Amino acid sequence: MEKLLWAFIIGGLICVIGQLLLDGLKLTPAHTTCTLVVAGAILGGFGLYEPLVKFAGAGATVPISSFGNSLVKGALQEYESTGPIGVLTGIFQITSGGISSAIIFGFIGALIFKPKG
Repeated sequence: MEKLLWAFIIGGLICVIGQLLLDGLKLTPAHTTCTLVVAGAILGGFGLYEPLVKFAGAGATVPISSFGNSLVKGALQEYESTGPIGVLTGIFQITSGGISSAIIFGFIGALIFKPKG
């Protein structure tokens, strides 16, 4: 039960940060999303995001900041095993499932519903 509470609190705080970026700095949703991804990547690069994931579980893995962490994590893992080329291949190895799902379901949604624009 305690883990569930911390997941809710940490995930909520990440969302509050995103909302403050939207409202306080008047950023667009795209800028806010990119900011959260980059923040997650920076925290992951310094090894600060993994302890947050261990502490908060889904509260830290579900928000978009986790995507940035996954990109850096994959790049660093592949760099250690295959060298500099691993930086380019590693970012897609861990995140390819999420990227593929977004493309496939976006396409299916566009077939079912009438897209605007």
